[in-house]
Amino acid sequence: MAPKYKRVLIKISGEALAGNKGFGLDEEMLTAVAKVTKKCVDKDVQVAMVVGGGNFWRGRSGKNMDRTRADHMGMLATVINALAVQSALENEGVVSRVQTAIEMRQIAEPYIRGRAESHLSKGKVVIFGCGTGNPFFSTDTTAALRAAEIGADIILLAKKVDGIYDSDPNINPSAKKYDQITYIDVLNQGLGVMDSTAISLCMDNNIPIQVFGLDDPENIYKAVMGENIGTLVY
Repeated sequence: MAPKYKRVLIKISGEALAGNKGFGLDEEMLTAVAKVTKKCVDKDVQVAMVVGGGNFWRGRSGKNMDRTRADHMGMLATVINALAVQSALENEGVVSRVQTAIEMRQIAEPYIRGRAESHLSKGKVVIFGCGTGNPFFSTDTTAALRAAEIGADIILLAKKVDGIYDSDPNINPSAKKYDQITYIDVLNQGLGVMDSTAISLCMDNNIPIQVFGLDDPENIYKAVMGENIGTLVY
Protein backbone atom coordinates (compact mmCIF):
# COMPACT_ATOMS: atom_id res chain seq x y z
CA MET A 1 0.00 0.00 0.00
CA ALA A 2 1.42 3.38 -1.00
CA PRO A 3 1.54 6.25 1.51
CA LYS A 4 -0.98 9.05 1.05
CA TYR A 5 1.61 11.80 1.52
CA LYS A 6 5.03 12.31 -0.04
CA ARG A 7 6.40 15.00 2.30
CA VAL A 8 5.13 15.49 5.84
CA LEU A 9 5.99 17.71 8.77
CA ILE A 10 5.56 16.05 12.14
CA LYS A 11 5.05 18.40 15.10
CA ILE A 12 5.75 16.65 18.39
CA SER A 13 5.06 18.42 21.64
CA GLY A 14 7.64 18.33 24.39
CA GLU A 15 5.01 16.88 26.72
CA ALA A 16 4.53 13.93 24.36
CA LEU A 17 8.29 13.22 24.42
CA ALA A 18 8.16 13.13 28.22
CA GLY A 19 5.77 10.16 28.03
CA ASN A 20 4.18 9.36 31.37
CA LYS A 21 7.03 11.01 33.29
CA GLY A 22 5.57 14.48 32.80
CA PHE A 23 9.01 16.10 32.65
CA GLY A 24 12.24 15.50 30.77
CA LEU A 25 12.64 12.77 28.18
CA ASP A 26 11.25 9.24 28.07
CA GLU A 27 13.76 7.05 26.22
CA GLU A 28 11.12 4.45 25.40
CA MET A 29 8.99 7.13 23.75
CA LEU A 30 12.00 8.45 21.80
CA THR A 31 12.81 4.96 20.56
CA ALA A 32 9.19 4.33 19.58
CA VAL A 33 9.03 7.61 17.64
CA ALA A 34 12.31 6.77 15.89
CA LYS A 35 11.14 3.29 14.91
CA VAL A 36 7.88 4.53 13.41
CA THR A 37 9.69 7.36 11.62
CA LYS A 38 11.97 4.75 10.06
CA LYS A 39 8.89 2.92 8.78
CA CYS A 40 7.78 6.13 7.06
CA VAL A 41 11.23 6.79 5.58
CA ASP A 42 11.37 3.19 4.33
CA LYS A 43 8.16 3.98 2.40
CA ASP A 44 10.05 6.86 0.70
CA VAL A 45 8.14 9.47 2.68
CA GLN A 46 10.15 12.65 3.25
CA VAL A 47 9.93 13.54 6.93
CA ALA A 48 10.60 16.88 8.64
CA MET A 49 9.99 17.48 12.33
CA VAL A 50 9.39 20.39 14.66
CA VAL A 51 9.75 19.66 18.36
CA GLY A 52 8.37 21.65 21.26
CA GLY A 53 10.14 22.27 24.55
CA GLY A 54 7.36 22.17 27.13
CA ASN A 55 8.83 19.10 28.86
CA PHE A 56 11.66 21.37 30.05
CA TRP A 57 10.48 24.98 29.85
CA ARG A 58 7.68 27.15 28.54
CA GLY A 59 8.08 30.87 27.91
CA ARG A 60 5.09 31.61 30.10
CA SER A 61 6.72 29.70 32.97
CA GLY A 62 8.91 32.70 33.75
CA LYS A 63 6.24 34.73 35.56
CA ASN A 64 8.66 37.36 36.83
CA MET A 65 10.90 37.19 33.80
CA ASP A 66 11.12 39.28 30.65
CA ARG A 67 9.02 37.46 28.04
CA THR A 68 11.68 37.66 25.34
CA ARG A 69 14.30 36.08 27.59
CA ALA A 70 11.86 33.42 28.74
CA ASP A 71 11.04 32.55 25.12
CA HIS A 72 14.73 32.31 24.28
CA MET A 73 15.07 29.78 27.10
CA GLY A 74 12.20 27.82 25.59
CA MET A 75 13.97 27.80 22.22
CA LEU A 76 17.03 26.24 23.86
CA ALA A 77 14.78 23.57 25.38
CA THR A 78 13.61 22.59 21.88
CA VAL A 79 17.22 21.99 20.87
CA ILE A 80 17.66 19.50 23.71
CA ASN A 81 14.64 17.62 22.35
CA ALA A 82 15.81 17.89 18.74
CA LEU A 83 19.19 16.38 19.59
CA ALA A 84 17.51 13.60 21.58
CA VAL A 85 15.25 12.75 18.63
CA GLN A 86 18.27 12.81 16.30
CA SER A 87 20.15 10.40 18.56
CA ALA A 88 17.16 8.04 18.67
CA LEU A 89 16.83 8.15 14.88
CA GLU A 90 20.51 7.39 14.38
CA ASN A 91 20.19 4.40 16.72
CA GLU A 92 17.61 3.06 14.25
CA GLY A 93 19.87 3.72 11.27
CA VAL A 94 17.98 6.80 10.06
CA VAL A 95 20.17 9.64 8.77
CA SER A 96 19.00 12.97 10.18
CA ARG A 97 20.01 16.60 10.48
CA VAL A 98 19.14 19.17 13.13
CA GLN A 99 18.69 22.72 11.88
CA THR A 100 18.23 25.62 14.29
CA ALA A 101 16.76 29.07 13.74
CA ILE A 102 19.37 30.48 16.13
CA GLU A 103 22.90 29.62 15.05
CA MET A 104 24.82 27.11 17.18
CA ARG A 105 27.11 25.66 14.55
CA GLN A 106 29.03 23.40 16.90
CA ILE A 107 25.98 21.20 17.43
CA ALA A 108 23.57 21.85 14.54
CA GLU A 109 23.22 23.38 11.10
CA PRO A 110 21.70 26.85 10.78
CA TYR A 111 18.24 26.75 9.22
CA ILE A 112 18.58 27.17 5.45
CA ARG A 113 15.48 26.29 3.45
CA GLY A 114 17.33 25.07 0.37
CA ARG A 115 19.61 22.84 2.42
CA ALA A 116 16.62 21.44 4.32
CA GLU A 117 14.88 20.57 1.05
CA SER A 118 18.07 18.97 -0.27
CA HIS A 119 18.32 16.77 2.84
CA LEU A 120 14.67 15.76 2.53
CA SER A 121 15.02 14.85 -1.15
CA LYS A 122 17.90 12.53 -0.19
CA GLY A 123 15.79 10.70 2.39
CA LYS A 124 17.26 12.39 5.47
CA VAL A 125 14.96 13.43 8.32
CA VAL A 126 15.30 17.13 9.14
CA ILE A 127 14.54 18.28 12.70
CA PHE A 128 13.89 21.99 13.19
CA GLY A 129 14.88 23.47 16.57
CA CYS A 130 14.70 26.92 18.20
CA GLY A 131 11.20 27.62 16.88
CA THR A 132 11.17 30.51 14.43
CA GLY A 133 14.09 32.11 16.24
CA ASN A 134 11.81 34.90 17.44
CA PRO A 135 10.05 35.44 20.78
CA PHE A 136 6.24 35.57 20.95
CA PHE A 137 5.91 32.79 18.33
CA SER A 138 5.08 29.24 19.38
CA THR A 139 6.48 26.02 17.97
CA ASP A 140 3.00 25.45 16.52
CA THR A 141 3.54 28.55 14.41
CA THR A 142 7.00 27.21 13.56
CA ALA A 143 5.42 24.00 12.29
CA ALA A 144 3.02 25.96 10.07
CA LEU A 145 5.82 28.21 8.79
CA ARG A 146 8.28 25.42 8.03
CA ALA A 147 5.55 23.30 6.43
CA ALA A 148 4.75 26.19 4.09
CA GLU A 149 8.43 26.81 3.33
CA ILE A 150 9.29 23.21 2.45
CA GLY A 151 6.00 22.49 0.69
CA ALA A 152 4.80 19.78 3.09
CA ASP A 153 1.61 17.97 2.09
CA ILE A 154 0.31 17.94 5.67
CA ILE A 155 1.20 18.72 9.28
CA LEU A 156 0.96 15.69 11.57
CA LEU A 157 0.30 17.11 15.03
CA ALA A 158 1.23 14.51 17.65
CA LYS A 159 -0.07 15.48 21.08
CA LYS A 160 -1.06 14.04 24.45
CA VAL A 161 -4.74 14.03 23.39
CA ASP A 162 -6.14 11.87 20.59
CA GLY A 163 -7.84 14.61 18.57
CA ILE A 164 -9.81 17.85 18.82
CA TYR A 165 -12.77 18.09 21.19
CA ASP A 166 -15.42 20.79 21.64
CA SER A 167 -14.21 21.14 25.26
CA ASP A 168 -11.42 19.77 27.41
CA PRO A 169 -11.99 15.98 27.68
CA ASN A 170 -9.96 15.91 30.90
CA ILE A 171 -12.52 18.21 32.51
CA ASN A 172 -15.71 17.34 30.61
CA PRO A 173 -16.31 13.57 30.22
CA SER A 174 -19.08 14.37 27.69
CA ALA A 175 -16.76 16.33 25.39
CA LYS A 176 -17.43 15.63 21.71
CA LYS A 177 -14.56 14.65 19.46
CA TYR A 178 -14.45 15.96 15.89
CA ASP A 179 -13.43 13.70 13.02
CA GLN A 180 -13.04 16.74 10.75
CA ILE A 181 -13.24 20.47 11.33
CA THR A 182 -12.46 23.57 9.28
CA TYR A 183 -9.75 26.08 10.13
CA ILE A 184 -12.32 28.83 10.62
CA ASP A 185 -14.37 26.72 13.05
CA VAL A 186 -11.25 26.06 15.11
CA LEU A 187 -10.64 29.81 15.28
CA ASN A 188 -14.27 30.78 15.93
CA GLN A 189 -14.73 28.21 18.69
CA GLY A 190 -11.40 29.07 20.29
CA LEU A 191 -10.31 25.43 20.30
CA GLY A 192 -6.81 25.20 21.76
CA VAL A 193 -5.32 22.65 19.40
CA MET A 194 -2.87 25.20 17.94
CA ASP A 195 -2.54 28.90 18.50
CA SER A 196 -4.49 31.22 16.22
CA THR A 197 -1.37 32.39 14.35
CA ALA A 198 -0.51 28.81 13.37
CA ILE A 199 -4.08 27.97 12.31
CA SER A 200 -4.33 31.16 10.24
CA LEU A 201 -1.03 30.43 8.52
CA CYS A 202 -2.19 26.91 7.63
CA MET A 203 -5.51 28.27 6.39
CA ASP A 204 -3.83 30.91 4.21
CA ASN A 205 -1.55 28.29 2.66
CA ASN A 206 -4.01 25.38 2.44
CA ILE A 207 -1.98 23.07 4.66
CA PRO A 208 -4.17 20.39 6.29
CA ILE A 209 -3.46 19.35 9.89
CA GLN A 210 -3.98 15.83 11.26
CA VAL A 211 -4.24 15.90 15.06
CA PHE A 212 -3.77 12.62 16.94
CA GLY A 213 -2.40 11.15 20.14
CA LEU A 214 1.19 10.00 20.54
CA ASP A 215 0.19 7.50 23.21
CA ASP A 216 0.54 5.01 20.33
CA PRO A 217 3.47 6.22 18.17
CA GLU A 218 2.22 3.95 15.36
CA ASN A 219 -0.38 6.67 14.81
CA ILE A 220 2.30 8.61 12.93
CA TYR A 221 2.58 5.81 10.38
CA LYS A 222 -1.19 5.40 10.21
CA ALA A 223 -1.59 9.11 9.46
CA VAL A 224 1.09 8.97 6.74
CA MET A 225 -0.74 6.05 5.15
CA GLY A 226 -4.00 8.02 5.16
CA GLU A 227 -5.88 6.14 7.86
CA ASN A 228 -8.75 7.99 9.50
CA ILE A 229 -7.34 8.72 12.94
CA GLY A 230 -7.66 11.71 15.26
CA THR A 231 -9.07 14.90 13.74
CA LEU A 232 -8.42 16.45 10.34
CA VAL A 233 -8.34 20.26 10.16
CA TYR A 234 -8.88 21.51 6.61
